[in-house]
Amino acid sequence: MVVALIFAGGTGKRMNIRSKPKQFLEIHGKPVIIYTLEHFEYHEGIEGMVVVCVEEYIEELKGLLRRFDITKVRRIVPGGATGHDSIYQGLLAMEEFVQKDDIVLIHDGVRPLINEELITLNIDAVKEYGNAITCEAARESQIRSLDGRTVSEMPPRDQMYTAKAPQSFYYGDIRSLYGRAEEDGIKSIDSAHLCSLYHRELHMVKSTSNNMKITEPADFYICRALYDALEGQQVFGL
Repeated sequence: MVVALIFAGGTGKRMNIRSKPKQFLEIHGKPVIIYTLEHFEYHEGIEGMVVVCVEEYIEELKGLLRRFDITKVRRIVPGGATGHDSIYQGLLAMEEFVQKDDIVLIHDGVRPLINEELITLNIDAVKEYGNAITCEAARESQIRSLDGRTVSEMPPRDQMYTAKAPQSFYYGDIRSLYGRAEEDGIKSIDSAHLCSLYHRELHMVKSTSNNMKITEPADFYICRALYDALEGQQVFGL
């Protein structure tokens, strides 16, 4: 079985909005979270989903799933205090119907610009290598600073990548790591970071273009502009 864990438990503080969390903001009448879920809903290889959601918006999400005919969501659970906690809650919710050797794709609810090919590449990479971390080559030079004031190191740009999502694993492996982190009191940035903390070898999968995460207001407007461009291609054949 291949399942997706979509975490959308954040409240979007960096978006500086008071109306609703960023995953429920609409683009052309459809919430961002629905755009994201549709990629997994329509992929033939995905058999189920668990969504981690802001607790106060769970009922609203249920209504949206009915409205947009999203049928693969098996569980909706409240988010945790951090992204790490939200992923762990989602993994725990999967225990009822997922086996250790099943594959889980972990993805941000506010990263809607993925496609079928990227999901397939993640699934295939897990089968071949045991995991898959979606990455994008760095477009600008990166620096490392130990004190936040001076440059400590400037690695070669052709060796630098940005970890994105999906991040995909065998369920038993990633569930075990999050359980271990819970016992050790460790909080990670994302699943790839957690694996690196425990010195697990990770396999890279090349990201699709524009696989952005909506974090700040500018991200939302860029994402909307990209959807406008995609609609223009369909309507005008550009």
